[in-house]
Amino acid sequence: MITCIVTDMDGTLLNEKQEISEANRQAILDAQQRGVEVIVATGRSYEEARYVIKEAGISCDIICANGAEVRNKEGEVIYQAGIEIAKAKEIAAVLNETGIYFELYTDQGTYTENEEMGIELIVDIFTTANPNVSKEQVRQAAKERFEKGHIKLVDDYGILFEESSAERIYKFLVFSFDERQLGEAHTKLNALPGIAISSSGKENIEVNSLDAQKGVALKKLLDDKGLSPENAMAMGDNLNDLSMMKVVGRPIAMGNAMEQIKEFCPFITATNREDGVAKAIHEALQQPAT
Repeated sequence: MITCIVTDMDGTLLNEKQEISEANRQAILDAQQRGVEVIVATGRSYEEARYVIKEAGISCDIICANGAEVRNKEGEVIYQAGIEIAKAKEIAAVLNETGIYFELYTDQGTYTENEEMGIELIVDIFTTANPNVSKEQVRQAAKERFEKGHIKLVDDYGILFEESSAERIYKFLVFSFDERQLGEAHTKLNALPGIAISSSGKENIEVNSLDAQKGVALKKLLDDKGLSPENAMAMGDNLNDLSMMKVVGRPIAMGNAMEQIKEFCPFITATNREDGVAKAIHEALQQPAT
């Protein structure tokens, strides 16, 4: 019997319009009415995730920035796993050495030194999840990300690496269209101990603390709630979802998921354009109790 449902956002819960469809919204509300715990697990910051979830009229716990932060339904921080300043400086030095673009996610928001590259990064993430949507449509949505204040422009990341900084570094989001440059950055990052490396798009790399992974955060959250991982299901489409899929008893790949994710999951649902989350929820809730 399923007692907890966990869903990724981009390419999973969100459709090609970057919205929670009515079918997905209703399926989540139906599950909650049955007493099933629903958790959203995303690479997004809390503000970016909360905006979309609240707009759909859904209230639930949110695992943010790949597990670097967990917030309850009231928006209170109940778990944090940041990157130590010394390690953050080391990561930044490696990335600067390759000349690759990156953003910083902190407990106070998301930062970029280059707004245009920030827009390109979001275009990459959105089009990876929704390849049939025009880039111009996606670009407009990415611009809105800046207009709504979900990402802040700074002259120099150095101010965030100062020991006196009150901000906690959650995640590095690295981006490049240059396959060679991306590969070089990946190789150098792999040589650094104590970090978790994943991805949410074709041209990006996500870097977190080892304690900041969706699976680690989910396990802690389930333990706190007294829920069995075996009776939980998790849905996703990309590599940053794999750690939480390894935790639950019912891992489900989206129809639009990467092949590596599909190969791991015993269950595959429809695509994010076809209300795959709703279909997976209905099917799981119909399973007899064991």
